[in-house]
Amino acid sequence: MEPSKKPLNVLVKEMNAYIGVMLKNGVEYRGTMTYCDNYMNIILEGVSEHYNGKLVAHYGQVLLRGNNILYVILNATPKKETNQNGGKS
Repeated sequence: MEPSKKPLNVLVKEMNAYIGVMLKNGVEYRGTMTYCDNYMNIILEGVSEHYNGKLVAHYGQVLLRGNNILYVILNATPKKETNQNGGKS
């Protein structure tokens, strides 16, 4: 595999981009990636947390541990924000 196509290199190129991260427990975080290291630990800012398609919470900054990440969505778009009661927030 050529170096520019390795997963970590692709991820690092998305620094300061809006991404989505799905964790192994089914929780999804979407925000702007401001940090990523060799273990795929990721820091997101301006974060929305979603579970089962519903908005759970907003956070200023979140650290996601690399070994808990199931997959990363590059060039993600913000989800339509519906709260747990089904209403828009």
